[in-house]
Amino acid sequence: MERVQIGSIAHIAPIIFALIFGVLLIKFAKHKLGLKQQYKVVHVLALIISFTVIFYHVYNVIFHTYNFKTDLPLFLCSFMALIIPILTHYKKYWMYEILLFWIIAGTSQGVITPDIAEGFPSLDYFRYWIVHLGLLVVIFYYTIVFKQKPNIKSIFKSILALQVYMVVIMILNNFLSANYSYLNHKPESTSLLDYFGEWPYYILVVQLILIPYFFLIYLPFYMMNRKENRITISQKFD
Repeated sequence: MERVQIGSIAHIAPIIFALIFGVLLIKFAKHKLGLKQQYKVVHVLALIISFTVIFYHVYNVIFHTYNFKTDLPLFLCSFMALIIPILTHYKKYWMYEILLFWIIAGTSQGVITPDIAEGFPSLDYFRYWIVHLGLLVVIFYYTIVFKQKPNIKSIFKSILALQVYMVVIMILNNFLSANYSYLNHKPESTSLLDYFGEWPYYILVVQLILIPYFFLIYLPFYMMNRKENRITISQKFD
């Protein structure tokens, strides 16, 4: 099985499938289901995403060589896949506003430029797409079906929560002599981080880039809020 190439059928087909599945699921839930059923559906989807990651790692522990220094699900997307059922179970808005930015920012690069060593039909191939595309379906489901939206404070809450994640990962990296999320040193292979200076400067540069990126993610919500406010104001004067 060859590495997935950008623009190949193995790259484009899962995106199209997830787009169709997500649109149909959201439409069905919004128009055909009651509130309790809507929450059950998205919770089941979140459990499937989380179970996929757990199964993948248990399978590799049993049948393959598993390196705890490199293979634990501690990179951001895998970590979000593990905790996404917490959002769908407890239904807390502060979890939504943090994960919205994490998911869109964290999965977008992976969807556009997939890094899958073994293509279809490997287990890693299915894990990769179920996690990256599944997380996007869940967060857009919450946004559209439950009409939840971030506010300007959500950006800073998400950035602050990311700092907590990074501190925890740094501690685990030191304990395991690992380099999860490339927080202890840059990857050995060539990457964009090579242009951002040496450790710890490249971490600071990435943080500075994330701030306008999060604002860019927030921009459509800001524009929708402004439009809704204008409609509300005009209705008051009519």
